[in-house]
Amino acid sequence: MSTGPEVRVERHDRILVITLDRPAQKNAMTLAAAHVVAEAVDRLDSSPELSVAVLTGAGGTFCAGMDLKRFAQGERPAVPGRGFGGLVEAPPKKPIIAAVEGWALGGGFELALACDMVVAAEGARFGLPEVRRGLVARGGGMIRLPQRLPRSVAMELLLTGDPIDAGRAERLGLVNRVVAEGQALEAALRLAARVAGNAPLAVRCAKAVAGAASDWPQDEVWQRQAPWSDAVFASHDAREGARAFVERREPVWTGS
Repeated sequence: MSTGPEVRVERHDRILVITLDRPAQKNAMTLAAAHVVAEAVDRLDSSPELSVAVLTGAGGTFCAGMDLKRFAQGERPAVPGRGFGGLVEAPPKKPIIAAVEGWALGGGFELALACDMVVAAEGARFGLPEVRRGLVARGGGMIRLPQRLPRSVAMELLLTGDPIDAGRAERLGLVNRVVAEGQALEAALRLAARVAGNAPLAVRCAKAVAGAASDWPQDEVWQRQAPWSDAVFASHDAREGARAFVERREPVWTGS
């Protein structure tokens, strides 16, 4: 198991739970923690026994971003090829869900933006305060936020550094659901279990196509989708899904 002193990695059936575990430092990201996250992401994608991951933080905070004390000493919490936190530049091929309690600031917000879905507690807050420290949100904030929000709203967050609460984030579509304090991880695990119960090939195809299609020329979208969807329709799991429906039973997926 790729668990280190600053990150806990635990398996819950087909779900991999990655917990940033520096509560006294608000789970601020370090280089050591970033490497453990990267190893966990590699494990998720390489293991046929895992379907989905949940990323969360210990002690009532998701992640306060980069550890500025270590940054001042020259440390950069980025992994080559994966970027900040071992995640933002190369999210897993399989789905990953953020379970956010408390603050998701700076790089912490960017970690959440790199996830496919976000479950947030009522008291969660999201912000990109980098401009207040003479920095910029280069871990995906400047790239992903304008893609996920109306441009004027994204620019307000990027240029003022002001945070938004979970309720507004949900209304804007950044958050899938808002739950009671202390319940974000439990709710994210329920959502992850729904994903994990589905056919692995179909889930990976859906994530891949949904992530790539916005960059495809409109006159090529069906052609580019075809290799992905054809492989799913020709799979053993597609036949198993149909048989299970006819036989009124739960399907048994093989990932092939």
